Amino acid sequence: MPIPSSLCVYCGARFGNDPAIRDTATRLGQLVAREKITLVYGGGGVGLMGLVANAALDGGANVVGIIPNFLMQREAGHPALSETVVVETMHERKLQMFDRSEAFVILPGGLGTLEEFFEVLSWRTLGLHTKPIVIVDLGGYWKPLAALLRAVVDGGFADPTHLDHVVFVDTVEDVLPALDAMPRGHVAEKQLDRL
Repeated sequence: MPIPSSLCVYCGARFGNDPAIRDTATRLGQLVAREKITLVYGGGGVGLMGLVANAALDGGANVVGIIPNFLMQREAGHPALSETVVVETMHERKLQMFDRSEAFVILPGGLGTLEEFFEVLSWRTLGLHTKPIVIVDLGGYWKPLAALLRAVVDGGFADPTHLDHVVFVDTVEDVLPALDAMPRGHVAEKQLDRL
């Protein structure tokens, strides 16, 4: 896969407790700018989201923020993006983020980040897309998530091939090589246990 022209980043609206996570968010924004990738994200000017966006903007990247109106009213929106798309619902937000992106990168985050990740992963297992998904597992933050995904497969509720739909990496520098190495193309039909 060539370098994607657009990259969706899911991450926290908070900074988290580990200062290294802030540096990682900034370096991801710098990488996006250096590679001339359009950043697509949730439109916030807060937390890790704001750090990624600011670093990308500082490097000259095109940054598209998609944010629901109720969050804009809470003054959580970034004031200086290349493009801000205000939608009515979280569902619209996620669909536009998906439609405008060729790949996904997940940084540390909270419940919203988990929800966004699981939606694009679920859509991939259903064969609705073949876009690559990479998780930056800084300091082992996402190790419990990796264990959960493995437990779902081991418990018989997902096919082992579903684990191939997401790659965990340790650093921002590993993101583009991981995206390049991920298999794309046709997804096998999801197997069901019929009665």
